Order: sequence, then structure tokens, then C-alpha cells
Amino acid sequence: MAQQAYMEETDNGGSGPERRGSRLRRLLDRLVTGWRGDPRIWRRGLVLAALAGALALVMLVHSRIPNRIGNLGSLTETFLPWLGLFVPVLLVLAVVRKSATALIAVLLPAIVWLNLFGGLLTDKTGSGGDLTVATHNVNADNPDPAGTARAVAASGADVVALEELTSGAVPTYEKALAGTYRYHSVQGTVGLWSKYPLSGVKPVDIKLGWTRAMRATVTTPEGRIAVYVAHLPSVRVKMEAGFTARQRDKSANALGEAIADEPIQQVVLLGDLNGTMNDRALNAVTAQMRSTQGAAGSGFGFSWPASFPMARIDQILVRGVEPESSWTLPETGSDHLPVAARVKLDTSS
Repeated sequence: MAQQAYMEETDNGGSGPERRGSRLRRLLDRLVTGWRGDPRIWRRGLVLAALAGALALVMLVHSRIPNRIGNLGSLTETFLPWLGLFVPVLLVLAVVRKSATALIAVLLPAIVWLNLFGGLLTDKTGSGGDLTVATHNVNADNPDPAGTARAVAASGADVVALEELTSGAVPTYEKALAGTYRYHSVQGTVGLWSKYPLSGVKPVDIKLGWTRAMRATVTTPEGRIAVYVAHLPSVRVKMEAGFTARQRDKSANALGEAIADEPIQQVVLLGDLNGTMNDRALNAVTAQMRSTQGAAGSGFGFSWPASFPMARIDQILVRGVEPESSWTLPETGSDHLPVAARVKLDTSS
């Protein structure tokens, strides 16, 4: 009898899988019951449905948002992927509001976001490639330039571009990288280090009045490529002026013209463009080149700010070169993350 009483108590008060399943079923039944037969589920949540529709519209026609007022279009495009965070918020609110209309409406921004960025969620990295390149805005106020240089060299890159070099820090970078890279050139505040010979090195005029861009021919075992290094002007978000980027846009156009005139078919652009691939202000460059991250990366590859990356403004773009893999490197003493890529050259050119 005692054993029977014990078994009955265990069956009634236990917390095994069967009891947990029963709780879940009761919760779902309660949720469904709360919706079933309620004619107001279609009338409630109209404001939420309107917000979902507006969110979908912003993402769908982002290129039509004008830049005339505070460069609002470019600002939206810079952080466009983050608009997807509003989708689960609207979904939860629709469930709490018990609105079938809102639930259906939330599908619209979800579909648009997946259409825009779903491809970046898959891992497209490959294992081939002939050349590894890397770029890093090292930050003029970097407290440990030698350590930053060693970290970038440890990536195994054959060609490294550095931006925001100060005259006082250049000797430190040159000394730290000398053992890995036999060839290098510094033009203004940008520099290029290479394991392979450099020729045709010259500054590129991006309409600033001082040098923040350069090009060089790198002669690799697989052939010659033109490598550009650029640090486009910074953009600012100001309360009275919005997203100010006029000088950045002007420099992007000049850089695009220089690349378009490049006689070598295989081109790699490394640098801090202070803009994302979605930003229409960089069309002069991005329209003629591919992003290694978009073509052969895994995820968004955000590079700035290093403490909590929210945008990929450090870019590796290619023309006539096939991206094989693309990734971000660990944090250094800079406020940017280094980015790297492995590419396959066309040996027939």
C-alpha cells in the first residue's frame, strides 16, 4: 500500500517530460482559445500593421529616399541591415495585441529584409585563392602601433594596406612589418606593404588637397594586379545638418574615375571608404567592383566601431578578380577591425 501511495503521488506531482508537455499544450490551447471566435482580431492592431508596411516600404525603396535633406538616404542605407531588428519587435507586439492583421503585415518587412540581406546569412567562403589581401584603418591615436602591425602581419596576408597613418607612427609600422614585407610605399596617410614587387606607385587625387589614396602595380607569381588604397573623408551626423558627407561623396567620385581609367584589368581596392555597399553615394566605385564580403564572406562582416561593429565601412573590392573568401580579423588598438580576403587571379591576363 505504501508503495502504491508513493507511485500515485509521483504521477500526480511529478515534473517529467509528460507533465511539461501537458503544460505546453495547455498554454497553446489558451492562446488559441483567446484568438478563436474573436471577430476583433482583424480590427485590432491597425497601427502596428501600418508601421510594418512603412518599414517594408523604407527598405524596399531606400534608394529613392532623397539626400537633399541631411543626406537622409545615405544615412538610412548605412544602417539598412539593422532595420530588420524591428521585425521581431512588431511580431511580438502583434501577438500581444492579438491582431491577425498585424501578424500578416509583419510578413512584408520580413520578406523584404530577407530579399535584401538573406544571402549574407549563408557561408560562401571557399578554400582556394592565389593571393591574400588585408586592409586596416589603424587609427591616428592608436596607442600600440607596433602591436597592431604585428597583428595584421599575423593574418598571413600577402598584401596589406594601412590607412590613417601619422608621420610619427610610420617608422614604427615600417620596422614592425619589415620582416614580413620586403616592399612597401607610404603616400600621405595611406601605405601599402607587399611580399611581391611594387611598381608604378603614385598618389591618387581624390580632391582633398592632401594625399589619402594611392595605387601600385603588384607583380605576383600569377600576374600583375593594380592595387588601390583609399581613405575617403569621414562623415558626420550633426543635429543641425543631418548626415554630412559632401566631401566623402566628391572623393568617391574621383576615386571611381581613377579606377575606371586603370589600364590593368585586375584591380583590388583596399581601404576605409566611410560608407557601406548599400550607400548610393559610393556608386562611382561600387558600380564597377564587387565586394569580397558579399561574394565570398560569411555574415555582414561589420568592421566599425571595433567595440561593437555596426557597419562595414572598411572594404575590399575587386574587378577582374574572383573572391574566394572574406573575413574580419581580431580587434587591435584601433577603433576599426581589420578585414581580409583571399582572391583568385586570372592567370590568362
